[in-house]
Amino acid sequence: MEPDAAVDPRVPAGPAAERAMWAALRQRTQARIGLGRAGSALPTRHRLALQAAHAAARDAVHSPFDPDAVAAALPGVPTVRVRSAAPDRLTYLQRPDLGRRLGGDERAGLPRGDWDVVFVVADGLSSRAVHDHAAAVVRETTALLAGWRPAPVVLAEQARVALGDAIAHAMGVPMAVVLIGERPGMSAADSLGAYLTYAPVPGRTTDADRNCLSNIRPPLGLSHQAAAAKLAALMRRARELRVTGVALKDESNGPDALDS
Repeated sequence: MEPDAAVDPRVPAGPAAERAMWAALRQRTQARIGLGRAGSALPTRHRLALQAAHAAARDAVHSPFDPDAVAAALPGVPTVRVRSAAPDRLTYLQRPDLGRRLGGDERAGLPRGDWDVVFVVADGLSSRAVHDHAAAVVRETTALLAGWRPAPVVLAEQARVALGDAIAHAMGVPMAVVLIGERPGMSAADSLGAYLTYAPVPGRTTDADRNCLSNIRPPLGLSHQAAAAKLAALMRRARELRVTGVALKDESNGPDALDS
């Protein structure tokens, strides 16, 4: 019998080696790869893990926002609280347009002043992400913005990204940074997004006018320090060029880029 084609000795073979290979790859990603099967289904342990991830995602969406906790994590920082036009969570999920507008007379309660930027901390689709990460990102970012005059931090409930436009416009602030809980997935229920907009105006519907930093969730995503460094660099460049979005590129390379 003729021998089989030559096998590369550097590539392990056999079931045990294959399992080891997949195990090594799974250590490098949260993606569900190489899980195997039990009959026509997933092995029980992986199926249970998938169900737990699904439950965590649902909890992230429906868990109530706690503005008191965020305010407490920002000692010495003045805060203002607002709600969108969505009266409850179910309406918020069904009517995204209401989450982009200030509710009732909320506009009247917003202060006006000679500020450079307003940070809006919004629940979005994961209050867990906001509770875990937003205050730290605000603190880290403002520490890198010597000479800037930040407005009181606005804590917004039932909010979408575009609510930051209405808030900044009402406060007369030329730049808005919205820190918001991102839509949870099956591998991340605590991801925070940061959306930067220059010259925000109500009714803006395109995200091409914004810059976004996504997946802020240490240790598996962007760290608070790295997010703050990139965000501060973008903010400085936005103020210089008077633009954000597709016209503004992220030219930072971590904290060192802020020294230039």
